[in-house]
Amino acid sequence: MNEPTGGVDIPAQKSDPKPALLGIACGAGAALFWALGFVATRHGLKVGFTPADLLMHRFLWSGIAFLPLVLRARLGNLGGIGWGRGLVLMVLGGPVMSIISYTGFLFVPLGHGSVIQPSSATLGGLLLAAVFLRERVPLSRVLGALAIVGGLVVIGVESIGHIGPDGVLGDLLFVLTGFMFAVFGTLLRHWRVSAFSAATVISVLSLSLLPLYAASGGFARVAALGFGENALQALGQGVLAGPAAMYLFAFSIQTIGVARAAVFPATVPALTILTGWLLLGEQPTALQAAGLVTVLSGFYLAQRQRA
Repeated sequence: MNEPTGGVDIPAQKSDPKPALLGIACGAGAALFWALGFVATRHGLKVGFTPADLLMHRFLWSGIAFLPLVLRARLGNLGGIGWGRGLVLMVLGGPVMSIISYTGFLFVPLGHGSVIQPSSATLGGLLLAAVFLRERVPLSRVLGALAIVGGLVVIGVESIGHIGPDGVLGDLLFVLTGFMFAVFGTLLRHWRVSAFSAATVISVLSLSLLPLYAASGGFARVAALGFGENALQALGQGVLAGPAAMYLFAFSIQTIGVARAAVFPATVPALTILTGWLLLGEQPTALQAAGLVTVLSGFYLAQRQRA
């Protein structure tokens, strides 16, 4: 996913109006880039890419770009993160989570994955913050969580009634990846690892999967789809939804603070459905729209008192 929630431990700073405006623009840009990553995934699967092909584009280019940074910061302990923690983060927030998410789009429309995965990540994050990190959960967050669950139920009804068993399977895959990302974000906070450092290490570790991908004939398969489609996925997966979105979001937090920047990931579902409608022609159904509105209300309540 490509995913867009918490874990960036950069302190908020006071700022004058111009930098604040820049921080808002960067936060909005990060949300748009994450949304475009979802849309690129849906398009890629439609034109013939497999989940493994999309995974290659997601981590190959960022892995190559970040490799010098990891080597410079001591490969022996992965720049201070450590191999044990690095491998755990790689599973929860890296290629394993990503390929499950890509697979989900084989079964359900864009509107399902783009809403269910971030919503499940938010629900999981609230639960883990209360149970594992012992954080106090305000009433607004409880109400927000209930609203999010209600929105997910609305979308789930569509899967059961209109898409069938495959739709339910796809939705459950997004629930799984959402909760995986929630654990990922919780561990970042518990281990005091910045999201940018984690993304750097995960991208570099993911390069180890390239020999397996090459042995499966993956490079020949993507070459057959043409330069244009591969360039699109390299841009959407490997640049925009990966390091570019992470950098913009981290800058937004540094400029306007965590509480204000937390609003932007909550806009990803709506932006994804809108851009998917404009770019792919996937018009949301009435149930998807109702579920989205309910979920957005839950996001608002859940983040009102976020620090």
